[in-house]
Amino acid sequence: MTVTDSITLADRIEDLLPQTQCTKCGYTGCRPYAEAIASGEAGYNQCPPGGAEGIARLAGLLGRPLIPLNPENGVERPRPVAVIDETLCIGCTLCMQACPVDAIVGAPKQMHTMIAALCTGCDLCVPPCPVDCIAMVPVTGERTGWDAWSQPLADAARERYEARNARLAREREAAEARAAARRAPGAAPAVAAASGAAVVAAAPSTPSPGLADDPEAKKRAIIQAALERARKKKEELAAQGKGPLNTQQVSADVQAQIDAAEARRRRLGVARDGSGSDIDPAAEDAPGNPSQEP
Repeated sequence: MTVTDSITLADRIEDLLPQTQCTKCGYTGCRPYAEAIASGEAGYNQCPPGGAEGIARLAGLLGRPLIPLNPENGVERPRPVAVIDETLCIGCTLCMQACPVDAIVGAPKQMHTMIAALCTGCDLCVPPCPVDCIAMVPVTGERTGWDAWSQPLADAARERYEARNARLAREREAAEARAAARRAPGAAPAVAAASGAAVVAAAPSTPSPGLADDPEAKKRAIIQAALERARKKKEELAAQGKGPLNTQQVSADVQAQIDAAEARRRRLGVARDGSGSDIDPAAEDAPGNPSQEP
C-alpha cells in the first residue's frame, strides 16, 4: 500500500535511512533527503550507505519496484572509519567543523583525534583537511550497506547529529546576542569589562614559566614546525606519485563546506601558499575556530 500523507511519509522515510549524514544523496542530511523523496523531488536510490538493502526498505514503504543504486551518488561499500594521523595534524579544526556527529575531539592549534565508535564513515572530514592527514579505513570486512550498519547505530548517530545542530544554533544565537550588545549605545564599556573578566577567569592560576620569553613567538615556532612537517610529508607523498586522499568526485555540498571554510580563513587573515599550507599560522584566531562568528 502506498503512503500518501507527505508529512508522515517523510518521517517514515527518514526512519529507514542510515543517518550517516554523509550528503552523498545530494542533500545536506538524511532529513532533507527524506523530505525530497516524499515530495517526489528525489529518487529513493540515492543513498550509498544504505545500499541495496536501504533501497529495498524504501521501495517497500513506497510501493515501488526495486532499482539499483544510482552510480552518480557513489557505490555501496564496507563501512569505513576516519583515522587521523596525529603526527601530521596541525589543529586547524576544519575536520571538526565538517563532522556532522561531533566524532572528532581537539582544539584550535592542538592535535585532533577521532572517536572511532562515533564515526559514521561519512567522509566529510577528509576534503577540508589542508595536510591530508585523514584516511578512511574499512572496518566491516566484506559487509556493506545495512549489513555493515545497524538500527541502534543509526539511532545514536541521529541523536548526535540533532544535538550538534542544537549546539550550533545556541552558539549562533549567543554570537548574535554579543554582536547586538556591542552595537548597542553605551554598551562598549560593559562589553569590554565582561571580556576582561572572562580573560582573568580563564587565565592560569600560576604564570607560565616561559611568559617572559615571548609566548607568541614560541607559539609561532611550534605551529610553523608542524606546518613544515606536514609540507615535507606532502612532498614525500608527491615524490611517490601519491596525491591527496579522497578528493575525487567531491560533491557540491562538500565543496561548499570547503569554500566556506576557506572564506573564513581569508577573513581571519590567513593566506595560503602554493603548497596549500598557511603562510601566517600565528594569526590571533585559529583558522576555522568554532568560537569565531561566521
